[in-house]
This record gives sequence, C-alpha cells and structure tokens, in this order.
Amino acid sequence: MANNLQITLVKSTIGALKDQKATVKALGLHKTNHTVIKPDNACIRGMVFKVKHLVKVEEV
Repeated sequence: MANNLQITLVKSTIGALKDQKATVKALGLHKTNHTVIKPDNACIRGMVFKVKHLVKVEEV
C-alpha cells in the first residue's frame, strides 16, 4: 500500500451538492485540474469515495 495519494479535480463542482463541494474544499482542491498529495488513510479514502465522480486518484 502506498504512503500517499495524488488527487486531481477533473470535473467542476458547479451543480454538485453542498456536502460534495465542502469535501472537495476540505481536500484542498480549488480549480479543475488542481492536484494535491494527501496521506493514504481511511479518512482521506472516505472523502475521495464521496466525490469519486469528480476526482482522479493515483497512488504515489
């Protein structure tokens, strides 16, 4: 299992639900194609699962 996840916002949050927008913001993503690296843990995985239709995830 990798230590980090590379998370990229690939779809806009326009039209998304409020809780999904808040999750994207909590992940530190701002604009489309913005990428962040987060630790691979259950909390981050849960957040990614909630917005899986908006993001692309790769193990780093």
